[in-house]
Amino acid sequence: MKKVLGVLALCQALVAAPALAQDIKLGAAFPMSGANAEYGEIFSSGVNLGVEHVNADKRLKGTMAVVYEDSQALPTQGVIAANKLINVEETPYILSAFTGVSKALAPLGQRNQVVMINGGGVGPDLAQLGPYFWNVIPLANLEVETMVPFLVNEKGLKRVALVYVDDPLGQAAREVLDKELKAAGGELVGAFSIPATAQQFSGVAARVRDTRPDAVYIASYGNQQVQLVKQLRDNGVSQPLASYSAFSIPSLLNLPEAKGSYFTSQQINLDSPDERTKRMVADYRQKFNKDPNMYAINYYNAVLLYADLVEALQKEGKAITGANLLEQRQKTPTFDFVGSPVSFLEDGTVKSPVQINEIAGDGSFTLLKAGK
Repeated sequence: MKKVLGVLALCQALVAAPALAQDIKLGAAFPMSGANAEYGEIFSSGVNLGVEHVNADKRLKGTMAVVYEDSQALPTQGVIAANKLINVEETPYILSAFTGVSKALAPLGQRNQVVMINGGGVGPDLAQLGPYFWNVIPLANLEVETMVPFLVNEKGLKRVALVYVDDPLGQAAREVLDKELKAAGGELVGAFSIPATAQQFSGVAARVRDTRPDAVYIASYGNQQVQLVKQLRDNGVSQPLASYSAFSIPSLLNLPEAKGSYFTSQQINLDSPDERTKRMVADYRQKFNKDPNMYAINYYNAVLLYADLVEALQKEGKAITGANLLEQRQKTPTFDFVGSPVSFLEDGTVKSPVQINEIAGDGSFTLLKAGK
């Protein structure tokens, strides 16, 4: 499923059409259908607003347009989507999401000198995918490093059971959680993997109960994590639940069974006085009648990062290629992202403070502890 956005951003209502010759194209391989389509809708809301702002500002010689392909959050489908974006659309800059999909796409970017940029996947090994793979989201190791001392030292929850999806994200979460618990004086009392397509968890709940944990950490995403939380509660697992930024989607925040759960997320100050933040937050609220979450902000930032690089290349008379985008990023010290300026590390990641939140059970969450 291909969708192209030019001047106006209308996410799911886009009409498929070829991008114009003068378009400055970027691609997006997002889940637009399937069990994780909710994420694709959030991601594209930030992308579309970013494109709208870039074009309204007339910063570039040409009109920015985004070409969407449906990854379904699956590696195989993601590779098909990325191949179309590279070989048919000839986009030098492709937005990716989900750890497994991003790892599958990274070799394509390296081989074709196309920038792949992730704002949604958090597997720690996404920092090791080569110079053409960039992350605008802090990776899971930073989130787990923040959550574990909070659970062990501040809440006294030392015995933690883990339920994790059997994919690169879940496997990385297990490794990092075990390491951080030992460092903090806690213990991983059980680790239970679940297939990526599983939706029935009564058996897992029984095994979790048997470990008698103080808390349960969940490393999954989308509808699966919603079903998992409901079925853990339905099957008598009453201990506090904890997770990472994937818990920030509306279907989880509105789930009564998730009330009181803890989750980490990158720290973004929506009240920052800088003009880029004020504009993004105000226009997002007007368009969607709610605050942008960090995923929408990450992909908005990814679009404006592309615009910053393209603008610099155009001023120097250079072609908009992946190699030139990479060179321009490496020689630019900082970029003005929504929330705060950021710098890229040598491995293509950004480091950001991580905050701890508690789900209120009514679609919102409260900030428990600010990041440092």
